[in-house]
Amino acid sequence: QVQLLESGGGVVQAGDSLRLSCAASERSFTPLAMAWFRQAPGKEIESVAAISFMGANKYFADSVKDRFTIARDNDKKTMVMQMNSEKPEDTAIYYCAKSRTTRNASGSSRSYDNWGQGIQVTVSS
Repeated sequence: QVQLLESGGGVVQAGDSLRLSCAASERSFTPLAMAWFRQAPGKEIESVAAISFMGANKYFADSVKDRFTIARDNDKKTMVMQMNSEKPEDTAIYYCAKSRTTRNASGSSRSYDNWGQGIQVTVSS
């Protein structure tokens, strides 16, 4: 059973940066696709960014392209997302997700089987 723990959330002002981390507790860590999703109040969950099993391929939602980056360290069983030039519309609960089967950087929630509990990111204007 994989447990994912997000950290790094908080309250920032528009234009600021924030770095989210996701740590996987998995005895035998299997390098498969990982991703970040988010859900704003009253809205459906949406994909933000994803990274392939070795980090070579990445996916970004149009709304965060050129502002967010994603990286992973399989040896440390971690994934990070650097969020720059934050906007109020980035306010949401952010979830870390890991696939059990997919290697590619997928933006579909159906590709992911394990999810963290989520962490709040609030961007004030």
